[in-house]
Amino acid sequence: MDVLLKKENPIILGIESSCDETAAAVICGRKILSDEIASSADIQSLYGGVVPEIASRAHTDAVAKVVEKAVKNAGIVYDDIDAVAVTYGAGLLGALLVGVSFAKAFAYALNKPLIAVNHIRGHLAASYLCDTTLKPPFVTLLASGGHTAVLHTKSEAEFEILGATLDDAVGEAFDKVARVLGLKYPGGPNIERCAAGGKANVPMPKMLKGGGGYNFSYSGLKTAVINYCHTKEQKGESYEKADVAASFQCAAIDVLVEKTVAAAMEKGVDTVTAGGGVAANGYLRASLQKACAKNGLKLVLPEKRYCTDNAAMIAAEGLVQYRLGNFADMTLNAKASIPLAATFKTVQNQK
Repeated sequence: MDVLLKKENPIILGIESSCDETAAAVICGRKILSDEIASSADIQSLYGGVVPEIASRAHTDAVAKVVEKAVKNAGIVYDDIDAVAVTYGAGLLGALLVGVSFAKAFAYALNKPLIAVNHIRGHLAASYLCDTTLKPPFVTLLASGGHTAVLHTKSEAEFEILGATLDDAVGEAFDKVARVLGLKYPGGPNIERCAAGGKANVPMPKMLKGGGGYNFSYSGLKTAVINYCHTKEQKGESYEKADVAASFQCAAIDVLVEKTVAAAMEKGVDTVTAGGGVAANGYLRASLQKACAKNGLKLVLPEKRYCTDNAAMIAAEGLVQYRLGNFADMTLNAKASIPLAATFKTVQNQK
């Protein structure tokens, strides 16, 4: 292990299976060698959301093939891999178990170190792949289906949660509002497409109450949209879905941008990053770019495909943990829920 840790740019295989994407990627240092995804989103859309059992079966069918393809397209052989990083939480337990079980068997068979990755920290690490010169400190906006938070990354090993949602995550609110508007799953991209043809002229809560500071609350905004649509329907009045989508999108995202930039200014950092599926939203990206430019801040935004669930970000966080010497052993288990700041720190005993 001591010899292994001397590698400056190790080759790391990342495996991700927390929801409906079965993904595998290979990186060398911060360079992406391959990135493969097999999604069951089309099947899930038939049910209006992710069905855990269907997702788990899809992962079981796809994981070996996706890993094989990622290694082949990276131009390496299995023995070239220096470590295997896998999402152990948070997410759908059955789906996570598929990835964790495969990664453990894979690492054991090849006698490679195993790295347990917090899925949310993976979203934060995606920015390291976008800008290979990126170094802390910086402020990060985390906006996904399960989490919404503003974080101050002090070092690769430590970050401070400045504020978080007190109820629904912004991505969850997008999905719920999409269902009210009769839009298909996933809600985020479908609301964005619908909003493109509308005007933000439907009254929405001006400020999202959340206890002040950098906290958020999306329950009230979601309820406001539901009440608006249901009231119109009960009165037999029509409304423009595109206008509702545009109004909701602005209300949901403007506060994210405002608080993220305010946090960066308060902490005295010169760089802002963003991660999570909602960071792929075009309105958020444009708004964040404009706000950062106005305040003299550098913005590091991963490509859209690296904002949504993928294995490259898991490998990137795996690299962080590799350099910190945090390895897992064969007792590693999947966890549906883990604290945002959790880091797995069990050292693997090499034989």
